[in-house]
Amino acid sequence: MRCCDRSSQLTHGLFAATLVYALLAIPQVDDVAAGGDGYVPGLTMLIAYLLMLGSVVALVLYVHHAGQTLRVAGLIDLVGDHLHEQLHRAYPAYDSAKADPDPQVVTAPTPGVVVMFDLPGLVAAAAAADCSLRMIPAMGDFVCAGSPLLLIDGDGSRLDHRHLASLVSLKNERSYPDDPAYGFRQLVDIAERAVSNPFADPTTTVQAIDRLHDALRQLANRTIPTGEHHDEHGNLRLTTPAPDWTGHVRLAFDELRIAGAGSPQVARRLRAALEDLKTVAPERRQPELDRQLGLWTLGVRQSFDSDLDTTNALIADQQGLGSGADLVRHANGRQDDPVKVGPQLTS
Repeated sequence: MRCCDRSSQLTHGLFAATLVYALLAIPQVDDVAAGGDGYVPGLTMLIAYLLMLGSVVALVLYVHHAGQTLRVAGLIDLVGDHLHEQLHRAYPAYDSAKADPDPQVVTAPTPGVVVMFDLPGLVAAAAAADCSLRMIPAMGDFVCAGSPLLLIDGDGSRLDHRHLASLVSLKNERSYPDDPAYGFRQLVDIAERAVSNPFADPTTTVQAIDRLHDALRQLANRTIPTGEHHDEHGNLRLTTPAPDWTGHVRLAFDELRIAGAGSPQVARRLRAALEDLKTVAPERRQPELDRQLGLWTLGVRQSFDSDLDTTNALIADQQGLGSGADLVRHANGRQDDPVKVGPQLTS
């Protein structure tokens, strides 16, 4: 964030320089109306126009930088960078810390969150050196400066560690393009914040669960990458941490299941999502859904004192509270008894 401070200083300097130059250039224009011969210095006006254009561009960039700095991630990054510099000045490193680094380990040059892997570049580098690489942090992990990024399996003497480190992009916060789990994370944060006191907005939580449900339904029958990457000859060259089906389901439901068990609207919507996912997920992906249903049922039973409230919360409902089998009429023209619809309350 130091560059952002310097950018602000340069922007202010450009604004001041443009103003001062304009004030100095105005007297050089010989106005006909004032009795002059109408002389306009071309080079002076050209420089004035360029300064004006540069000021407009700088203003747009300055507003962008200011907005980024005011974000929570920007403020944390600013304080963290200043603290990093203070530690370097105040506390010298041990001599042992300056020893030759491990040639089999590629370390992070700066702190940051992993937002992108250049997979083709890493595979090509490993193939050229006839070795394999193992990525230590997963997408979205925060990496401390000097901590391991990659482990080299084989002879890595021909690898350029600095080049390899540059193939792993570190930023101050996670982003969407190559990190689908970040979308799950943000939806869960919204849903959990909405259902927590003092906000108590279960309808917003249900809307977030709608999107989580949709995302997992799309994922249920898709191939999830294993994190193994091979070269053109089929040799394993790179291994990266990658979430599997269980990881995505737990990311979507674990926290919400705990936070929303006491809300009938959230509990009913979660059951509807899990039951629907069981209808589309292949057999090998059913165990985690069964596990979630079991834990969800246990959590709901522990959250209500009344058996009737428990039975009500255990009914699947796509709207949370509005389209469950106990609330709507079916094709047979009758409304089911809510007590009979709910699952048995046996331990």
